[in-house]
Amino acid sequence: MGIKVALLIIFFAIMIGVGLYSRKHTKNVNDFVLGGRAVGPWLTAFAFGTSYFSSVVFVGYAGQFGWKFGLASTWIGLGNAFIGSLLAWVVLGRRTRVMTNYLGARTMPEFFEKRFQSKSLKLVASVIVFIFLIPYTASIYNGLSNLFGIAFEIDYKVCVIVMALLTGVYVIAGGYMATAINDFIQGIVMLIGIVAVIVSVLNGQGGFYEAVKELSTIASEDATTLGQQGAYTSFFGPNVVDLVSVVILTSLGTWGLPQMVQKFYSIKDEKSITTGTVISTIFAVVVAGGSYFLGGFARLFSDKATYAADGKLQYDSLIPGMLSTLPNVLIGIVVVLVLSASMSTLSSLVMTSSSTLTLDFIKGTLVKDLSEKKQILIMRIFIAVFIVISVVMALDPPTFIAQLMGISWGALAGSFLAPFMYGLYSKSVTKAAVWVSFASGVGITVSNMFIGYLPSPIVAGAVAMVAGLILVPLVSLFTPKIDWMIVENTFECYNEEVKSSKKNILSE
Repeated sequence: MGIKVALLIIFFAIMIGVGLYSRKHTKNVNDFVLGGRAVGPWLTAFAFGTSYFSSVVFVGYAGQFGWKFGLASTWIGLGNAFIGSLLAWVVLGRRTRVMTNYLGARTMPEFFEKRFQSKSLKLVASVIVFIFLIPYTASIYNGLSNLFGIAFEIDYKVCVIVMALLTGVYVIAGGYMATAINDFIQGIVMLIGIVAVIVSVLNGQGGFYEAVKELSTIASEDATTLGQQGAYTSFFGPNVVDLVSVVILTSLGTWGLPQMVQKFYSIKDEKSITTGTVISTIFAVVVAGGSYFLGGFARLFSDKATYAADGKLQYDSLIPGMLSTLPNVLIGIVVVLVLSASMSTLSSLVMTSSSTLTLDFIKGTLVKDLSEKKQILIMRIFIAVFIVISVVMALDPPTFIAQLMGISWGALAGSFLAPFMYGLYSKSVTKAAVWVSFASGVGITVSNMFIGYLPSPIVAGAVAMVAGLILVPLVSLFTPKIDWMIVENTFECYNEEVKSSKKNILSE
């Protein structure tokens, strides 16, 4: 217990120290929100990766989908790495940095306003961001409860409040730069921790081959495989359709999440894009691939799982149950690992929410003239407010982790992914098409919560994203175009000539 407490104290001291250090570098709104658009490749890559993966993935998704799909759940982690990280950087990274800098956009709603010439789009987008980031935040707190119960026997409510306070302190103090530096430190902890946990858990089962052999003897519960043995060690698992839905939501979803995409706004230079692409992909392979791979063995620890009063399996208890078999020192490392993942994501969410409300909703709408100091003050106040709201929700969560995240990602990515991506590439996207995407993203997600015409929020989220990708170009064909001169002027930012050395660009 002494070692575990010491690890936590060191961890929290470093986080707070970084926040206080970064405070002196936060001189204006651009510094507070984007780190002055001068964040290097390693910090940007780790900020992207650590914002991507939290306790939701490690505890909630890895446990639930590892149980459902077996070792095939590893495909989810690989999809996160190559679609959610690699392709996101390649497709969105450079263009996002160039166009948002040219337009002077600091948030995703502000991008919609300036790209599509509509203040109403900005206001509605900011409301969507604020509302649907809250359930995601609550799911992050919720993911820590069982782990802290195993490691410290501390009440869940205490865990939530302490984590929220500490995250609030360093984000309020240092802004984006504090979160980026802490994300880097937390990312290192995550890389080391996940490898150590996988090795230890498999060794406890007699090694990799013995664990796979034992898993192959378990009969499938999925109707599509007719109860056959070996489904949980097969290439695509017992249910390919559900597996693909999860890959789409958790991988393609990052392309439309404001807390993820806004990492590209702060990129420093060309080298940062190239290096950041490689680093974030490797990070995702290890952390996401490792988490889902570990979750694939969840059925070997069914005796450690807990069940609700109605007899339903509590998926969120699976990974903590697996980890309860580890030595105390490793449990301490795991707690710091999950805290790192959770606090990095939480800091990104509160920064995104507070900056969106301040810059996109209050400034110029409720208050016409706000100085730089007042803007930063309001953002700091909203960080505190957002944390308080999410804590209240986390103390009485409405459902389990994966469902909360599915609702959040489905509404946000379903609304924003298509108009944002097409807006970077196509001159023909119309204002009406953006409105339709907002309506379909929120509409599909929310209506499914009440009617339940799709199997789960995860499937609903995947459907919302695909719907947006189809509807935006389709509606753009039949609706009024934005003024031709304005669009041409916007896209001129890509044509600006820059000088480079021959190691980057060959001369003719």
